[in-house]
Amino acid sequence: MRSSLFLALTLALGGGAGCIGTADAQSAREVRKQTEASMTLSGVIDIGREGQVERFQLDHSEKVAEDVAAMVDGTVKAWRFEPVLVDGKPVRARTTVQLRLLADNMAGNTMQIRVVDANFDKVRDGNNPSSDDISAVNMRPPVYPDKAASIRGQGVVLLLVRIGRDGKVADVIAERTNLTSVGPGRTMDMLRDVLAKASVKTARGWTFNPPTTGKDKDNEFWTVRIPVNYSFNHKEERYGRWSAYIPGPRQQAPWITGEDEKATGSDLLPEGGIYMVGRNDGPRLLTPLG
Repeated sequence: MRSSLFLALTLALGGGAGCIGTADAQSAREVRKQTEASMTLSGVIDIGREGQVERFQLDHSEKVAEDVAAMVDGTVKAWRFEPVLVDGKPVRARTTVQLRLLADNMAGNTMQIRVVDANFDKVRDGNNPSSDDISAVNMRPPVYPDKAASIRGQGVVLLLVRIGRDGKVADVIAERTNLTSVGPGRTMDMLRDVLAKASVKTARGWTFNPPTTGKDKDNEFWTVRIPVNYSFNHKEERYGRWSAYIPGPRQQAPWITGEDEKATGSDLLPEGGIYMVGRNDGPRLLTPLG
């Protein structure tokens, strides 16, 4: 038996080729069937009076593979927005955009790449709060669970947190746990469970500042998504590079209904942010993603 049950995922996607640690051939093949990879890109979009994209400028295009940059450019330029109105009249508008790309179906040397999420205008985080948004008072990070640390298990837990008007957590669930290390199936299930429980237990003690301005300020409750990262070698995500992970099953929050229930949102959110569910302050994209 190996001394370590888990191997960190590494991915070098050039022409679709992937490499996963030093796992044996059978394990590598099985893992490749489950592995997905994400990339975060950003840029600026000029929107015409009829909602068409007149211009798109990808940030730091020199850091992005040519074929990926070309795919993103073609995708964004084909988008259609709801016309932006000022005093009831359509106007030209400019918006910043943060894009999430997903690469999956990585069998052999082939993969599919698609845009799965787009956030327009400023992506707010805990360091740049707005009075329209939820902001953190106390968000002490969870202690790394001993059970996970002993096998070098790593991953990201996406929490759905329901916040009351007193700023306390009324309810919380682990919506999804994506692993960035791999091992036997039962051990991976155990790792997801351990990381999720540690995150939920800690989050119950968090406190927040509710919105004091904006259209949501009088709500009885607010729901936010918060990613919690467990990693031994934590590094900032490098722009234009793929990050590999094994996606976990998604859990539905019982208190989310109606239109918000349909908007599952991205499970590939940048770390350190507090993301309000059902909010979109930017222009409305009419073209379906994916």
